[in-house]
Amino acid sequence: MIKEFLSLLKDKKSRVVVVVPPLIQLIVFGYAATFDLSRVPFAVYNEDGGAAAQDLLAGFRGSRNFSQSAVVTHEEEIRPLIDNKEVLMVVHVGPTFSRDLLSGGPASLQVIIDGRNSNTAMLALNYVNSIVGNFNSGWAKRRGLSGPPARLVARAWFNPNLESRWFIVPGIVGLLTLVVTMLVTALSVAREREQGTFDQLLVTPFRPVEILMGKALPGFIIGTLEATVITLMAVFWFKVPLLGSIITLYAGVALFLLSAIGVGLMISSLAVTQQQGLLGAFLFLVPAIILSGFTTPIANMPQLIQDITLFNPMRYFMVVLRGVFLEGSSFRLLLGQFWPMAAIGIVNLALAGWLFRHRMY
Repeated sequence: MIKEFLSLLKDKKSRVVVVVPPLIQLIVFGYAATFDLSRVPFAVYNEDGGAAAQDLLAGFRGSRNFSQSAVVTHEEEIRPLIDNKEVLMVVHVGPTFSRDLLSGGPASLQVIIDGRNSNTAMLALNYVNSIVGNFNSGWAKRRGLSGPPARLVARAWFNPNLESRWFIVPGIVGLLTLVVTMLVTALSVAREREQGTFDQLLVTPFRPVEILMGKALPGFIIGTLEATVITLMAVFWFKVPLLGSIITLYAGVALFLLSAIGVGLMISSLAVTQQQGLLGAFLFLVPAIILSGFTTPIANMPQLIQDITLFNPMRYFMVVLRGVFLEGSSFRLLLGQFWPMAAIGIVNLALAGWLFRHRMY
């Protein structure tokens, strides 16, 4: 393990890989990344039932930007719908909405929206404003009024100020941890072969599994340090709240590193040169990042692609990161994300160990 650290730190290419990509990506994603919104699942909580309320809700149901997926009959049903991500928002029409409009006064419309993805929430609110604005214009024109009859009251959960960095920066922890860990481990055995020192490993008293552990531990340590640094920057530089437990966060980091190291060592065992190792790492990184939910919501992908993402450890780590940072999710609530990462890590490490022994002998 010490030899692996020395080789890594003395090699200029390896030092660049560890330092430069994280800095560039942290700056780019932290300040410049934006996302688009395709569809908005929403629920309706209509306490009014009057013609004006139905007219307003028809604007939501007829919009291509919205898709009604639930009807709420009691206030207690709102929280589970948003907590479980079944809907992005709930349109709440109060019991006096139509009566207030008919009396010539202003009427309030409430939109309760999931603020975990602030960019999505802001785009959805823009769509809501457009629909309410069209309703106001139509109502005022029919009634000969001059002012807007409906007033929108919005409330964002988990991200009250709708700061886009609160959604993006936690994901960067997983993104950069994966990039650095994959590149370090993917170059490990390939560097030995390229430098001609691989044969020296064959004459040492170590078993293949022991050599594999020596190759894996530096990547685990570097990945943990990388995740720690980025988490500190997220909290103290980008001011992203960390509502959950540090223990829960690092449990997710450890299991995620386990799976990433397994994939990296498998690639390294197959590669003959460092160039092949780099190409193999990027061949895995690009689809892993795209299919993780970091840039594109997994729910918007075709069903076949959604099934493929089940084999992507970063998919589960994204849920852990945003759950711990924004929702304060407990260890128990995230067990469904922990065990798939552990399974992926064990399978990949076993396969990497078999490939390492096979290629060694």
